[in-house]
Amino acid sequence: MYIIKVKGKAKIPDYVQIRDDNFVLVAYFRADRPLKDKDLEKLNLVGKEAALRQLIEQIPYGKLQKLEL
Repeated sequence: MYIIKVKGKAKIPDYVQIRDDNFVLVAYFRADRPLKDKDLEKLNLVGKEAALRQLIEQIPYGKLQKLEL
């Protein structure tokens, strides 16, 4: 999976996209709000919420990165 953080403008907040290995969008959420439990289960990220939150804070805007937690 891949992750990218998108910078918002004016009233539009920052968003995060998670894409699968074929670059198909599988999750799209606000950077300042955590994923819901059902979304974490779907992405096999249960128990990795803190690591995901830390990664979101550290990655630069607009740079696609391999999601490895």
